[in-house]
Amino acid sequence: MRVLVVGGGGREHSIVWKLLQSKNVSKIFCAPGNGGISDLAECVPIEADDVFRIVEFSKKEKIDFVCIGPENPLANGIVDELSKNGILAFGPSEKAAKIETSKVFAKKIMTKYKIRTAQYEVFENFEEALNYVNGKEPPFVIKADGLCGGKGSYVIRKREDAYSVLEDLFVKKVHGKAGERVIIEEYLHGQEVSYLVFSDGKSILPLITSQDHKTLFENDTGPNTGGMGAYAPVPFVSDEMEGLVKESIMSRAIEALRKEGVEYRGILYGGIILVGGLPYVLEFNARFGDPETQAILVQMDSDLLPIMVSCAEGNIKGVTPIQWKKGFAVCVVIASRGYPERPEKGKLIEGLENLKDESDIVVFHAGTKKVDGKYYTAGGRVLNVVARGEDINEAIEKAYSAIEMIRFEGMHFRRDIGRKAQMAKM
Repeated sequence: MRVLVVGGGGREHSIVWKLLQSKNVSKIFCAPGNGGISDLAECVPIEADDVFRIVEFSKKEKIDFVCIGPENPLANGIVDELSKNGILAFGPSEKAAKIETSKVFAKKIMTKYKIRTAQYEVFENFEEALNYVNGKEPPFVIKADGLCGGKGSYVIRKREDAYSVLEDLFVKKVHGKAGERVIIEEYLHGQEVSYLVFSDGKSILPLITSQDHKTLFENDTGPNTGGMGAYAPVPFVSDEMEGLVKESIMSRAIEALRKEGVEYRGILYGGIILVGGLPYVLEFNARFGDPETQAILVQMDSDLLPIMVSCAEGNIKGVTPIQWKKGFAVCVVIASRGYPERPEKGKLIEGLENLKDESDIVVFHAGTKKVDGKYYTAGGRVLNVVARGEDINEAIEKAYSAIEMIRFEGMHFRRDIGRKAQMAKM
């Protein structure tokens, strides 16, 4: 098959890397790709959210299958447009993607179909929201309704911070239309887990559990980011708990959407928090997580392509159960100085050649470009160093040892990725 992967981050690099292992892939394109992806696939200078040009390119190049990585093209209806042109695509329709693109829509679905989530209120103007927080004791959470690149959720621990956040959203419009409606919800305290499933609109096929690290600094401090690291699987999620997440949240969400007239095909990502022995939904995403996918796919033994094709065609019943490698994978994100607000760019990346022959290390590129055979930084999150180990300690040690081989000016990374898994095993 001739395959096009849409996107240009670490997630897309890991998808390209995994798809290349399929005997059924004859050629892979990536739009727009990055420096590392260009070593594996033909990168096409089309932005991920340029739906028209992606459809036209797919027709011209006789693409058999398209995998969409980021959320913005899904929000813009890329799957609908590809389908109209007879091109098979992996990802939910624009209507189905509302489970991520509108937190208000997702909350209403969860409330109606009794899927556990934090109690919440919705506000559409500054004054009403302000009056509400004046009578609410912190901590609580303020969320922008729409897509904000992982940066639209704010944990409020002091009331004056709520005033500032609401002003940013409603008055300064720092997230544009995405912040025209906000949710204010109760703060749930517990361990967060990412749980992803394939769906054909009727059935689900789970992936292994993973845990993301969203904030910039160690011990979950600093501003939210797109994700600073992840590991898989999560040792403190029991089989019983996983079964509860699968049945009471993920399967129920797919069925709920079906009852609302929406057939959800693609990856459904549940951002789960475990509270008092029960799973609650923090959010749903309509695509592979980033950086969770990098850790998950390194652990996957099965061929990814037939699973995605079966989802897109609406029938995963006949798919062979996914086979997983033993042990753990840890992904550490290396970011540029200034990320997430004003990341520096154009810095020479050195040392990657030292890791090429390491069997248990894979480096997935995110914000990079390749010029005259050399790699340079070109974004906030630059590299994803993924290491495998027989246990979580070995995987962590290998990941950080690998990072010591890499250099670029201003590189920044968290030094505690996987620590929660270590603590859980003590």
